[in-house]
Amino acid sequence: MNVKSAMGRPCFPMRNGIRRARITIGLAALLAVAMAGRAAEPVEAVTFDYAAESGANYDKAEFRLWLPKNVERVRAIVLLVPGSNGDGRVEVEDPVWQTFAIRNNLALVSCYLTDKPHEYQLIESYAYASRGSGQALLDALDAMGQSSGHGELAKVPLLLWGMSAGGEFNYEFVAWRPDRVAAFVVNKGGVYYLALLSPDARNVPGLFFVGDKDLEFRTSIIVGLFAVNRRFGALWGLVNEPNTDHDIGRSRDVALLFFEDVLVKRLDKQRSDKSGARHLRAVAMTSGVLGDLKARKITGPSGPVAPDYPTAWFISERVGKAWQDLVNERWQAKLRK
Repeated sequence: MNVKSAMGRPCFPMRNGIRRARITIGLAALLAVAMAGRAAEPVEAVTFDYAAESGANYDKAEFRLWLPKNVERVRAIVLLVPGSNGDGRVEVEDPVWQTFAIRNNLALVSCYLTDKPHEYQLIESYAYASRGSGQALLDALDAMGQSSGHGELAKVPLLLWGMSAGGEFNYEFVAWRPDRVAAFVVNKGGVYYLALLSPDARNVPGLFFVGDKDLEFRTSIIVGLFAVNRRFGALWGLVNEPNTDHDIGRSRDVALLFFEDVLVKRLDKQRSDKSGARHLRAVAMTSGVLGDLKARKITGPSGPVAPDYPTAWFISERVGKAWQDLVNERWQAKLRK
């Protein structure tokens, strides 16, 4: 099979064969098994690659799709975006994400985004999604959807996961195309292009992670973006991970819970228009819970408007409790019991 889009080179399906989704030791793996309710089973899966031509704000934009071969219709896509100029295509092989995708009828897409040479290499130009890299992603989803026989990939919602520059790309993509995003994660990044986002973008549930041992510039920037948008009702939570530098830490563990609850609230019982296209359900502010950032505890259900002081908003009590345990360093203690 060989599909070529208007902007890209051919996509070549690569048969993975029989694969056992082996769960590694660790919190995320334990969560994956617990939520599945059973051990992982052998799964036959396929992958498809796509490479875009060099664009206005990026040099490379290459993508890899992973999905179970027997899935009838993909419900949503988890997009895995690595750190600065990193080749993250191998991330679709992560057994934790694979288990999560199988259980929820999801596809996994990972990417390799790089900048053209420029003066300030610590500034990732490709993170500015609206300048070209975001369209490269959409073109890739369209082309890989055709090559895989899953045309719905061009329309289904995205769950955006990323680390560092990956979180930057996620934030800018939400600013550009909030209609395509069910939820997103900003994870310890450093350079962002936009500050106050549109009401539609602020209504996309998000989690912002900072590490208390990370570079202060990074932390201050992310907290500032969170604060200015949260003041005007953004459905976003802020997680300050204790004893964490510029790394993933336990952010993925919380994100697994977050994405699963987003799927229930935003995708279940979707309405469709005359063309059959699905629409994400809006999430009311009152349907979530608030976290007091100073007291580091859940304060109860969210009110109809954002308070006049910084609070975190979480899509469910379960996610709120996970945040409360994490910021109070009770997360690992619970695992040891």
